[in-house]
Amino acid sequence: MLRRPSFGLAEIAWRWSSGVACWALLGFAFLEYLKSLTVTRGDLLLLRSRQPVLISHAISHIFAGSGFRVVETIIVVSVSLAIGWIIVGSLARAATIKALLGYFGEPEDSSVSRREWRVGGVRSLFGLNFFRVAATLAAITGCVAALLLGDAVSPAESPAPASAFLVFLSVILLVWLVWSVMNWFLSLAAVFVVAESRDTFGAIGSAVALCRNRPGPVLAAGTWFGLAHIVAFVLATSVVAFPLGLAGILPVGIVLGGVILTTLLYLAVADYLYIGRLAAYVAILELPQMPVVTDGSVPTFAPVASHSNAVDQTELILSDSPA
Repeated sequence: MLRRPSFGLAEIAWRWSSGVACWALLGFAFLEYLKSLTVTRGDLLLLRSRQPVLISHAISHIFAGSGFRVVETIIVVSVSLAIGWIIVGSLARAATIKALLGYFGEPEDSSVSRREWRVGGVRSLFGLNFFRVAATLAAITGCVAALLLGDAVSPAESPAPASAFLVFLSVILLVWLVWSVMNWFLSLAAVFVVAESRDTFGAIGSAVALCRNRPGPVLAAGTWFGLAHIVAFVLATSVVAFPLGLAGILPVGIVLGGVILTTLLYLAVADYLYIGRLAAYVAILELPQMPVVTDGSVPTFAPVASHSNAVDQTELILSDSPA
């Protein structure tokens, strides 16, 4: 992360450009929806009356009958964003992982370079990102189900807000945990698609095998980068509290600018941490393990989860020969 900041800048470039395109699409869709609404002279008269009751009546009359257009717009925009993210995310992740593989080394005399990109690899990444979108949709459905379960626990005849909140919070935490685990495995599987030309399900199996055979390094990388992310989030929320606390003294533009600047800095740090964690997983897969002295004389290497062509584990080097 410190020696090659270009990796983090590349991650920020494709993520933020995708985010800007997403917000632009949402903005254009919202403007087009507003253009489809009909505002009569009577509605304008009620809106200018400055009476809350009359204004609410005018707003309800303007938006009456537009529910179908809202649902249609949400469906079209959501499908478009999902397809765009699958394509852009797959190509960008392929580029970053190939760059990381080149950084950690690859034998020049290899008959088939793993950095050689084929259509099958792109399709495999498309499959992984499709599953990530499906998991996100399932998580959103689970959040809606949590609301319905909370409402069912606390009916109008015998309200129980504490029980409803407990059920809602428990289901939300369970959904978030399952989604986080699935999203993490699918993200890790992309490394094997690029590094070993695995298909979608083969890459998922390789990710599971890496966690089973190398639990220590994988857990250490995830834990340390997760703690760093938590620290960055806590610092960002603490910094945001200062301009919000001075909202009554400072101008609105300064307060809003401070909040936006802090948010952007936090997102940049989060992207740097993400690419750093991904580089750690690539290093675990590519680099040889540290020697482990078993009998006090000749160091040996523990078995690795995935055989890499970067270094021949059976080849003797100078550090392997006893003095």
